[in-house]
Amino acid sequence: MMRLFGKYYTDLFLNKRLFIGLGLCVSLFVFSFFLSFLGDLPYFFLGALVLLVFIDLFLLYRHEKGVFLRRDVPERLSNGDDNEIKIYLENFYPFEVKVGIIDEIPFQFQKRDLWFSTTLASKTQKSITYALRPTKRGEYDFGQTRLYVQSPLRFISRRFNVGVRKLVPVYPSFLKLRQYELMAISNRLTDFGIKKMRRIGHSMEFDQVKNYVAGDDYRTVNWKATARKGDLMVNSYTDEKAQHVYCVIDKSRAMKMPFEGLSLLDYAINASLILSSVALVKEDKAGLITVAEKTGSIIQADRRPAQLNKIMEVLYKEKTRYLETDMEALYISIRATLKQRSLVVFFTNFESMSALERQLPHLKRISKFHLLLVVFFENTTLKTLSEEPAKDIEGIYIKTIAEKFAFEKKLMVKELAKHGILSLLTEPQNLTVNVVNQYLALKAQQRI
Repeated sequence: MMRLFGKYYTDLFLNKRLFIGLGLCVSLFVFSFFLSFLGDLPYFFLGALVLLVFIDLFLLYRHEKGVFLRRDVPERLSNGDDNEIKIYLENFYPFEVKVGIIDEIPFQFQKRDLWFSTTLASKTQKSITYALRPTKRGEYDFGQTRLYVQSPLRFISRRFNVGVRKLVPVYPSFLKLRQYELMAISNRLTDFGIKKMRRIGHSMEFDQVKNYVAGDDYRTVNWKATARKGDLMVNSYTDEKAQHVYCVIDKSRAMKMPFEGLSLLDYAINASLILSSVALVKEDKAGLITVAEKTGSIIQADRRPAQLNKIMEVLYKEKTRYLETDMEALYISIRATLKQRSLVVFFTNFESMSALERQLPHLKRISKFHLLLVVFFENTTLKTLSEEPAKDIEGIYIKTIAEKFAFEKKLMVKELAKHGILSLLTEPQNLTVNVVNQYLALKAQQRI
C-alpha cells in the first residue's frame, strides 16, 4: 500500500490554483474570529476545495496512460547545424488537458529553461518541434522527457516520465553536405555563393559533338561535322576526372581557437567533408590526412561510394592537440602516401609571420611535388577592432595592434605567393564556400 501511494505521490505536483484556494480558506478562518456573520462559510469553502482536489485526482489518475508522448531524435546530429527534434503528443483523456513538457537534453547545450506548454483536446494529436545546434563532436546523452498534465480544474498536475537514456553521436556537418551534393549534381552550387568559373581553354577529354548555341567557344567548331550536317557543330569537352584531392587538417593548438561556438578545427573538418563530397561528385578521388605533433589518420584517395562515409567516421573522432605541428612528419607522410601529383588542401592557422616562417621550408618542399593550397583564417575579432573608431588613448593602442596583426595576415598571403604556394585567407563562416570556389577555379584552369 505504501509502495503504491509512493508511486503516485512522487508524480503528484500542487499547482498555483490550489495554493490560492488554501490562502482564501486561511483568510476566511482568520476573519471568522472577528466577523461572526461568516459562520460556517470557511468550513464549507474548505470542504468544497477538498472535494474539488479529490475530483481532480480522480480525473487524472483514473487512466493509467492518459497521455502518449514520443520524442523523435535523429540517429546522429550534424555539428554546427540546426537539428530538428520532434515531440509527438496524443491525449486519451475524455477531456481537454493542459500539458507542460521538460525535455532532458544533453548538458553540452547548457539550456536550463527548455519548457513547452500547450493544450490538447480529447482524442487529438499534436507535434512540437524545436532545434538543437551542437558545437562539439562526440556523444550526447538525452535523458527522459517529463510531461506534466493538468485537468480542466488545474489544482494538481500529474507527471509522466517518458523514454529512456539515449546516446546520440554528433558527426561533422552532414546536413550541409547533403545540400552541397544535390547542388553539385544539379549544377546549382551558385545558390550557396559558389561562383561559376570561366573555363580557360578546355580539357583534353572529348565528350561529344553537339549543335552550336550562343556562348559556345568558336574555337571548338567542328568544321567537318558542320559540312556534313549543314548546321554549325561544336566539340564538347568534359573536366579532367580521377584527379587526387587530399584534405590535410592541422590538429595542433593553433586550431583550438573558438568562433561562434565552433573551434577552427570543426570548421576545417566541416569544409573538408563538403570539399571531399563535391570532389567525388565531380568524379575526382578524395583523400584525407590529419596531423599534429605526429601524423594522425591517413585515408588513401578513392572515389568509391563508401569513401565519404570512411572520411566521416575518421573526422568524427578527431580532436585538437596541445603541441605544434610536426611538418617534417607531414612531409614524409605525403611523400609516402601520394604517388602522383595531387591537390593538397592544407587547413591550418598562422597568427604571426614567425609562425609561418617556421613552416615555410616544409611547405616549399611539398609544393615541389604537388599543387599545395594553404587555407588559414582571419581573426574576425581583431578585424572588428581595427575597423572601430578609437575613443581614447587605450583605444588607439588596441586599434593599432589589431591593424598590425591584420596586416601581417595579408603579408603571409604575399609571402606564400612569392614562393609559388597558393593560399586562401578566409573568415571561418565563409570557409566552405571559399574552399569549394578555389577547387572549382583550379579545375577550370586545368591546374589539376
